Amino acid sequence: MPTTEPSDVLVIADRTFHSRLIVGTGKYPSHAIMRAAHEAAGTEMVTVAVRRVDISRRSESLLDYVDTARIFLLPNTAACYTAEDAIRTAHLAREAGLSNWVKLEVIGDERTLFPDNEALLEATKVLVKDGFVVLPYTNDDPVICRKLEDAGAAAVMPLGAPIGSGLGIQNPNNIRIIKAQAHVPVIVDAGVGTASDATIAMELGVDGVLMNTAIAGAEDPVRMAHAMRLAVESGRMAFAAGRIARKMYASASSPLEGVVGR
Repeated sequence: MPTTEPSDVLVIADRTFHSRLIVGTGKYPSHAIMRAAHEAAGTEMVTVAVRRVDISRRSESLLDYVDTARIFLLPNTAACYTAEDAIRTAHLAREAGLSNWVKLEVIGDERTLFPDNEALLEATKVLVKDGFVVLPYTNDDPVICRKLEDAGAAAVMPLGAPIGSGLGIQNPNNIRIIKAQAHVPVIVDAGVGTASDATIAMELGVDGVLMNTAIAGAEDPVRMAHAMRLAVESGRMAFAAGRIARKMYASASSPLEGVVGR
């Protein structure tokens, strides 16, 4: 179980999670390694690309390697480039019995995989009206995050850096602003490369981190998953503890004031 306080939970819509680390199911060397990585990460929610799995279960699927008694499935609309396509994919997942939750992706550029925020906002409005719990993947833009929340998003998921880039948090101040103005959970999604990136994200005050490539693409995915678990927990505890103020000059840890003979 996570080492953070039992009362420190992540609440999204009507569900409560003790782990603040959400991971993916793609790019692993094998389904067995994926399952072991999920265990090492201690995750309670994983994303599943609807268009990349056999949701009918007629043949072996990665879904057969997810412990759905313990781990919640979050379908995503990866590889959708229009609002209409994303809406259709979300409905397909719900009709197949996966979930009425959706990690909503509407990609606007094939090379950078940056989201099409105009189409994303349109799809969010439609899916919320259709009864979905929508978690949209978007830019680290405080304005679009506010608009997505106003449209009914259950959480906002700004990128830390482009998908799969491993660049870490590129605009930490934007993430701080998004968190400060949000009334729903803020989950950093995409760009994490190693454990320190996850810790930095959590120290900014976000509610969780979602990652896939950083774990699945590591030389040892299972060990990296464990490292990410510790990083997220550590960053969360450090944020809750309250860091010292930054100062321009040194401040002695053993002050001399009051020392006899001085």
